[in-house]
Amino acid sequence: MNEASKYRIILICTGVPPSLGEDGAAAINEEFSRRQWHQDVRCNWDGSSLTLEAVNDYDNDGKALIDEFSDAISACIADGFAGEIKVLSVEQFR
Repeated sequence: MNEASKYRIILICTGVPPSLGEDGAAAINEEFSRRQWHQDVRCNWDGSSLTLEAVNDYDNDGKALIDEFSDAISACIADGFAGEIKVLSVEQFR
């Protein structure tokens, strides 16, 4: 029996105001804990950007995760900001 491919996706969101990053990352981690179709989800704040890492079995280009990350940012960070989300990497593995 062949095991399905999985994808480890890393996204970055730039333009996050420094005053919102740390709490935003914690809230995004909490939000993704309810999204069981992703595993090993971690959102981190490095002082200038949010990085989201997740594993799933369907998102071979990271675009679906970008949509979800954007929705989570909107839900979890009350003050709007002009940020940009990009795919840093997508790694396929079994």
